[in-house]
Amino acid sequence: MARRRVNWCVIGLFLEILGLVLWVGGLLVIIGVVIPAVFNSFGMEPAGRFLRRVFDGYGYMNLGLLGVFGICAGLRFRTYGIGGATLWALSKGELGLLAGMFLVTTGIMGVLGPQAVALQELAFEAVSKSEKEMAYAEFFRVHMIVRGLHMVNLGLAIGLLIIKLRRMVVHAIRPDIALSPSTVEGSSVNGGTQ
Repeated sequence: MARRRVNWCVIGLFLEILGLVLWVGGLLVIIGVVIPAVFNSFGMEPAGRFLRRVFDGYGYMNLGLLGVFGICAGLRFRTYGIGGATLWALSKGELGLLAGMFLVTTGIMGVLGPQAVALQELAFEAVSKSEKEMAYAEFFRVHMIVRGLHMVNLGLAIGLLIIKLRRMVVHAIRPDIALSPSTVEGSSVNGGTQ
């Protein structure tokens, strides 16, 4: 009886799609469910501290997912190269989106996140009303940047998910054609010959 060989590319693709669903779904759940529930249940200070822990956990999850994406991309690059015509080849678009996600996530977790935490603590510890107003104004200025970067990161993750799903659908419909745009256009125009 012949042994079946494990297709590691399928496992890697499954892990990448699962990771992207966690990335996108996690932020949507935090924004749509957790934040309203927390601010409707707690006061301002406990809610702020709780959400800080939630977003720290989300950020650490994203760093772990970036590690998984990086390992999968490295293995795909080593095996199939960049821009190949197979389902498994690493595309330049994927590489660009991964690089953007890495830069934004490390910027949030390494630079702006700790700065926002320090400003939030200053706002919570301020005694006079004028000190509190100034501290909160500074905190919300940095916090707006962090929120914007989270939205950028969400867009990058959705873009990467769309690229992966599109490649899978094109490969499922026409496994005999290459997945590059020029080949897809050529196959529809003149029967697949170039």
